[in-house]
Amino acid sequence: METSDLVSNRQPNLLFIYADQHRADVMGCAGNEIVATPHLDRLAAEGVRFDHAWTESPICQPARASLLTGRYPSDHGVLGNFAGGCQPEWDNFPRRLQQAGYTTASIGKTHFASWPMGVEPGTPAPTEEWIGSFGFDHVVEEFDRYVHLGDWDTPYMRFLRDHNALEPYQKVITENFRGGDKHWNGVTSPLPQELDLTCFLADEGQRWIGNQPGDRPWFLQLSFVQPHVPLIGDPIWADHYAEAHIERTARATPVPTTDEWTTYLTGLRKHSHSELLTDEFVLTGARQYYAMVSLIDQRIGDLLAQLEQSGQLDNTWIVYSADHGEMLGDHDLMAKMNFYRSSVRVPLIVRPPSGTAGRIETAPVQAFDIAATLLDAGEASPFDGAPSRSLVPFVAGTGAAARDHVVSMIRIRPGRPTWSAITDGQWRATINADTGEASELFDLVNDHDESFNLVGGASVGAELTHLRDGLASMLEST
Repeated sequence: METSDLVSNRQPNLLFIYADQHRADVMGCAGNEIVATPHLDRLAAEGVRFDHAWTESPICQPARASLLTGRYPSDHGVLGNFAGGCQPEWDNFPRRLQQAGYTTASIGKTHFASWPMGVEPGTPAPTEEWIGSFGFDHVVEEFDRYVHLGDWDTPYMRFLRDHNALEPYQKVITENFRGGDKHWNGVTSPLPQELDLTCFLADEGQRWIGNQPGDRPWFLQLSFVQPHVPLIGDPIWADHYAEAHIERTARATPVPTTDEWTTYLTGLRKHSHSELLTDEFVLTGARQYYAMVSLIDQRIGDLLAQLEQSGQLDNTWIVYSADHGEMLGDHDLMAKMNFYRSSVRVPLIVRPPSGTAGRIETAPVQAFDIAATLLDAGEASPFDGAPSRSLVPFVAGTGAAARDHVVSMIRIRPGRPTWSAITDGQWRATINADTGEASELFDLVNDHDESFNLVGGASVGAELTHLRDGLASMLEST
């Protein structure tokens, strides 16, 4: 099947749905028998699900900068949430779509700036005009839910104020987030489902799609803030999972190796409050996490119904992904910021117009391949020299998606080591990019839970050398 067979005579619409902190295995189509995700499962059945998609960084801002530009963090320079931010003058895919004739919108979280983390108190939030300068005609900007406790005024806060719901919402956020040992509590929202942040953003997205005139292609980046912590699900889905048994996986505690990696692991355990992570505590949080995922899926179903009813589904590419995963107690850790599979792997589903025979691709791909894919699907000019690769030929059945390896990297604070990870699909290594010293090596095929760190083993020298060389080649090329 030729790529042109997947689109109509007019440029197709592009719907990119981007969640925050959705781990790759919490979808029914990924083999999870507990979570209810029928609409994501439908997208996978009518498209291609990439089972080994890696984020370029297991933390928000660098991952989003990489998606925006199709480049690695070592190239664009944003390596952590405190490392400055994206620049409007950068070559990016929304602006290229805009230049190709698309009406463009960003609804939800962009995290293009380091605000509100690591900035002086009182620094104003990025304006919608500034975010629009990246190539968006329409912007509704939101951020992590703790921002709703501050002095800023966001669209969602105004929405809750109009519904007399801001005070109870702020109370539950205050009690269960950014508050020491309550940071990872799992609790049910006091707000009805229709007032949830996910529903607010989905409503804004559906309203915007409904207002498009039909004589010009559109691109919508709908960026849900959830299932990012706090672990607070809406009452309906929280009740659905109230008695669910969610198996805790990957129980092995990471083994310190090098001095620098030992320091890093200590910081991760402190951030995770690892001493609190009993099975019951993790289960309570996981139930709320699953509730947030299912609400996102529910609203994806509403979007699909809207596109079907308006006759647009057969001329719309749909991509679903996330910036990084969530540990949910794996390896006695919460959140992300590491390269274990629960943190570094992201869901990635690509459904072309009219759908295609559902397939699963197990070879590694980079998450920022989404950028080149959307440019290709939208018949926009491709990036100049960026390593992002279009997946359209693979979805169309005319090309291959496989890479020799994929890479992720992070630096938590200025002056700290830059950690890089690389995998070829079987072997995965964590390497101090500043010194070249390896701190982790896992055989992902025979050790799915990454329980046995093989660094230092005499029998794996060739595998580690292969990964080191691959990482060096990537860094040199960018």
